[in-house]
Amino acid sequence: MAKLTKNQKASLPKIDKSQTYSVAEAAKLVKDVTTTKFDASVDLAVRLNVDPRKANQMVRGVVTLPHGTGKDVKVLALVTPDKEAEATEAGADYVGLDEYLNKIKGGWTDVDVIITMPSVMGKLGPLGRVLGPRGLMPNPKTGTVTMDVAKAVSEVKAGKIDFKVDKTGIIHAAIGKASFDAAKIEGNAKELINTLVKLKPTTSKGIYIKSIFMSSTMSPSIEIDAKRFADD
Repeated sequence: MAKLTKNQKASLPKIDKSQTYSVAEAAKLVKDVTTTKFDASVDLAVRLNVDPRKANQMVRGVVTLPHGTGKDVKVLALVTPDKEAEATEAGADYVGLDEYLNKIKGGWTDVDVIITMPSVMGKLGPLGRVLGPRGLMPNPKTGTVTMDVAKAVSEVKAGKIDFKVDKTGIIHAAIGKASFDAAKIEGNAKELINTLVKLKPTTSKGIYIKSIFMSSTMSPSIEIDAKRFADD
């Protein structure tokens, strides 16, 4: 087990592990216990009562965080020449097709999101081994395969993120930076949680959201009262 730093040890008593917090309280507290010298990422971990091995209990989707992610998301738009101008105007960092397909074949993946068109997906199939493990393969369900390239690029730049439950039933997502004021962290967290509530599979019985934890890079975790988001 890694040794705790002096600042991390000082942060621990600030969190009462015997209680759960509201989202607003957690948002304020996560700022208070963040001691990194860099602008730490603030993350949510939401444990769901689902079995990801069953197709009808797979929870995945997209959400646009109202206050953005605080991260400069690098977007690659793999588009035909007629779509290059709109992708560039919308803010894509890299725009093109064959030259970038060749770069990816060579192992280049220095981007956060890839947006493309339905007609281009056939060319991306052979690159699945490179893009898949890195979570970069475009998918119509997340809005990254579309004819409205400009809208897709703009949304990603504005704070749209995609999420998917992992094999243990947990959704992990970055919802901002420790430099955000607490109200923005709270707003982003609630937007993600409320989106997850709407995506509850009909086959999920009993308590859907089992636990919610907020933390920042290298900070202790803060448990949020999941009962506040229980079904009526």
